[in-house]
Amino acid sequence: MEVTEITAAKFQDMVRIGAHRLTKNAEFVNSLNVFPVPDGDTGTNMGLSFGSGAKAVNESNATNVGELAQSLAKGLLMGARGNSGVITSQLFRGFASSVAGKEALTAQDLTAALMSGVETAYKAVMKPVEGTILTVAREAARAANKQSKETTDAVVILQAVVAAAKKALAKTPDLLPVLKEVGVVDSGGQGLVFIYEGFLEGLSGEVVDDDTYQPDGSEMDEMVNAMHHQSVQSQIATEDITFGYCTEMMVGLGQDGATAKFDYEEFRNHLDGLGDSLLVVNDDEVVKVHVHTEHPGTVLAYGHEYGSMLKIKIDNMRLQHETILEQDQANEAEAQEPIDFSIIAIASGKGVGTLFKSLGATTILNGGQTMNPSTQDILDAIKSANAKQALILPNNGNIILAAQEAAKVADIPVAIVPSKTISQGMTSLLSFNPDNSLADNEAQMTAGLKDVISGQVTQSIRDTTIDGLAIKKDDYMGIIDGKIKVTASERQTATVDMIKAMLDDNSEIVTILIGEGGTRQEAQAIADAVMAIDDELEVELHDGGQPVYPYLVSVE
Repeated sequence: MEVTEITAAKFQDMVRIGAHRLTKNAEFVNSLNVFPVPDGDTGTNMGLSFGSGAKAVNESNATNVGELAQSLAKGLLMGARGNSGVITSQLFRGFASSVAGKEALTAQDLTAALMSGVETAYKAVMKPVEGTILTVAREAARAANKQSKETTDAVVILQAVVAAAKKALAKTPDLLPVLKEVGVVDSGGQGLVFIYEGFLEGLSGEVVDDDTYQPDGSEMDEMVNAMHHQSVQSQIATEDITFGYCTEMMVGLGQDGATAKFDYEEFRNHLDGLGDSLLVVNDDEVVKVHVHTEHPGTVLAYGHEYGSMLKIKIDNMRLQHETILEQDQANEAEAQEPIDFSIIAIASGKGVGTLFKSLGATTILNGGQTMNPSTQDILDAIKSANAKQALILPNNGNIILAAQEAAKVADIPVAIVPSKTISQGMTSLLSFNPDNSLADNEAQMTAGLKDVISGQVTQSIRDTTIDGLAIKKDDYMGIIDGKIKVTASERQTATVDMIKAMLDDNSEIVTILIGEGGTRQEAQAIADAVMAIDDELEVELHDGGQPVYPYLVSVE
């Protein structure tokens, strides 16, 4: 099918199906993790990030592509998680900038937008690495640019984009040696391929690789909930709500003596006259409806003509709105004078959070490996801290970019201390001085990161070889400052061997955080073994409760 103009409706289809395709394949993308560690989260991060953008598009009332693209970019940015999510947000930030003000897109507009996205993403990354999502995006845009000189069909452009993206993805191991050594393609690049495949399917209406898109139950629920939030905001007066009952129903089509045959257009047009904020989504078996109306009984009776009522929900929005206003007023009354500094530490594990608090962190944002918080999550933590200025400790290399994006849009000055591990974050807090400026604290705390060596112990999920080290599935690995250095079949052995590799003549303190899978008894045995190496070492044990890593170790 030839498409010479991408309308707002077509663009919405492209985004929705791109998000669905990526989410459906998130676990596969996660499995492409270079390290054989049970913490692969690229697919999850990209899926949640792009899903946030798709939700913003779904909630938008815009009728032109330029505004919808802006909604996509903003939603992506605020929902961006992990490096892959942030880079994806930058790709579509450039895309949106290129199509600003456009009612619809030509094939040439689409090409220019893809090229602009690549340019923006490359500028956003301090040290771009080839063999990653950036490479895949660039080669896809180049293919679009070449094809645009020969056609005005946007479908043909996207076919070239998908083909080039797949070709570039297959070559990522040739550009990034670690990918070739492990035998995987780049996970972020694979995620982008799924998005582009979804775009092609949404634009052409033809199934790509027999992976038919159809909204599932949870997605339809999200679409329904999104519609509810478009009409009732705390900024309007309760008496101005024209249709006071938020009515939702799910109808099992053709069930229980249905008297009418379902036709989407006829069904939707009839309900459109009964209220506003209407959304009708369906598959072959059910139809879900959201509408604001003064006569919910009339809506339900009409739905019952088409089948059995599987779910009914009616809320009095005037009453809800009054409650919201009362709560807002109560919150304002409770507002307190802001503190001078907030220190926001991102960490998972109850014990780890307690340790950060004891060292001076004012706010703990739950997150870490496999649970990267979004830009919006970090921004919310900044706002809730009620401070004049803030310092953020990401404590994970995959969170730093999202933290930086949050800092750019925060209402107060924010500095990022680029801690990549829990150990680094804790050590950096020792350099904080409340009498110093934000910039001075940032510099001193960042300088303190080099004073600690970080170790992580976890279990391999597959056979592989990295940096010449043969690793078997279920072996325990010792990861020192981001590199796998030791492996052993026994967890205690791997931990002791890792700590030995971390020690040098200047080592004084060894701190062991016991996580899920570790035990106090085993940790004490590890401490005894370390003391046997050097009885002048001070060894501390703490219950961290962190997931994924039975033991986190720092040496100072």
